[in-house]
Amino acid sequence: MKLTILIHCSDQSGIISTVTQFLYKKEGNVVYLDQHVDGETNVFFMRLECEFTNGFTKEDFDLEFNAQIGNPYNMQWSSHSQDVKPRMAIFVSKYNHCLYDLLSRHNSGELQVEIPFILSNHHDLNYIAEQFNIPFYHVPVSKDTKSIAEKEQLQLLAKYKIDFIVLARYMQIVSTRLINVYPNKIINIHHSFLPAFAGAKPYHAAFKRGVKIIGATSHYVTEELDAGPIIEQDVTTVSHSHSIKDFITKGKDLEKIVLSTAVKLHINRKTMVCNNKTVVFA
Repeated sequence: MKLTILIHCSDQSGIISTVTQFLYKKEGNVVYLDQHVDGETNVFFMRLECEFTNGFTKEDFDLEFNAQIGNPYNMQWSSHSQDVKPRMAIFVSKYNHCLYDLLSRHNSGELQVEIPFILSNHHDLNYIAEQFNIPFYHVPVSKDTKSIAEKEQLQLLAKYKIDFIVLARYMQIVSTRLINVYPNKIINIHHSFLPAFAGAKPYHAAFKRGVKIIGATSHYVTEELDAGPIIEQDVTTVSHSHSIKDFITKGKDLEKIVLSTAVKLHINRKTMVCNNKTVVFA
């Protein structure tokens, strides 16, 4: 059994030695350990990978770890079997570049997830789902039908036992109703380097300002629009010689890379959220 363990709690002396001693006594082998202390908030974060070859089960681990370490240290922690692939739903609208990129990476084995379905508020990208042999659900959204659409979305997510959602240029605001079911489990790609040039046409705004870099940001979705914990960002240089079309082309390339990187970090349990900030382990 291979486990990834994520821990955060108030910083206290002896946490690392207590955890590793517990694993040693259970005949566990630590193959990776990284930790961070936020000096401003005095919060301790740790990501640890370990292996057991003695028949120790995840259920046994969770019970004993919580009783002996989790509760005494007042930890927020979770354990994840590396043998179980997370189940990821993809929400899209009409832009296809991020969807193609994610599906291609998944098809090549780069993204170790299951993708039970793709959902869209338009029919336009159904053909891509068919190319990759993934079920496609059209759930239209309007001001008058938003509540009905959300109910249908939640039913699909529950039916397919989805672990997290990726908004691959899904051009609808996700409501509190969905966020509450998937806290820090909805990943969005924003087509600008937040918080600058937010809005519908960030590349046009950047072009008019004569900027020298453009960027993309991937973050977890929260109730505050485009203000959730940031997972990954990147930029590329531009100049006066580039047209708006060049900006858009460069921006799309960035969006694909930034989103896929954020998804990989989430899949590999390398992100931890605290106070609307992320700790991202290498």
